[in-house]
Amino acid sequence: MTVVHFDHSREPEENHEEDSNSPAIRVILADSQAIYRVGMRKVFALEDDIRVVAQVETLGNLQAALARYPTDVVVLEGQLIAGTIDAIPELVRQAPDAKLIVQVMESDETNTVELYRRGVRGVVPRSIAPDLLVKCVRKIAEGETWIDNQSINWVIEAYRAQATTLTNPKVQPKLSKKELAIIGCITRGMRNKEIAYQIGTTEQVIKNYLRKVYDKLGVSDRLELALYCLHHELLKKYTTEAEAALLHQAEPSQPLRAKM
Repeated sequence: MTVVHFDHSREPEENHEEDSNSPAIRVILADSQAIYRVGMRKVFALEDDIRVVAQVETLGNLQAALARYPTDVVVLEGQLIAGTIDAIPELVRQAPDAKLIVQVMESDETNTVELYRRGVRGVVPRSIAPDLLVKCVRKIAEGETWIDNQSINWVIEAYRAQATTLTNPKVQPKLSKKELAIIGCITRGMRNKEIAYQIGTTEQVIKNYLRKVYDKLGVSDRLELALYCLHHELLKKYTTEAEAALLHQAEPSQPLRAKM
């Protein structure tokens, strides 16, 4: 297991017994407090499907580690990005496949909303229980967003307060029947692979449609899409005939259960 210590008193500590073919979730621990890094590493060491590939103690060293190690999830201390407005977008641009979890001392509405808006996949307290942290890492590695009820309310309220042009029905974009069907699947928690199978197409086609939908609605990810649909009652404004007709074209032998 490769461990990077940036205390400048010694070189990075490496273990070359690491299995490069392992399907484990690759995690970087970014925390200024050694005790938290050690504690989280011990927690993850008990899990066969999670592997800590690096530990860093500064934002700059995190960027260096992301450039060096393929990473699935970053567990990031919120204090490391305090006062750096563009830190999250820069990390997302640098490593788009690395999903970010931010640990905070206490939750507040403004900071939580901003973190999710800028690309964070999960915001958790520093006091999170070890089993919940493990579950959070797994869920986020699978492509989900980790968000509690309070944070959902904050994000929804912030979304409602956005520019009035988004709430003006005269400027709401027109969506095709297939786009509406895909949106319906997204709001039920289905993944691209499940949607592709349900509709009878490929994952790449679904990704292409989603990019178009995001552009039309002015959202950036699945969470914002779901919130947009909730706020604008998007799916209620259209009949379900479009989705029913579309799904009838490729009825699967067995219905897929949406992942919640």
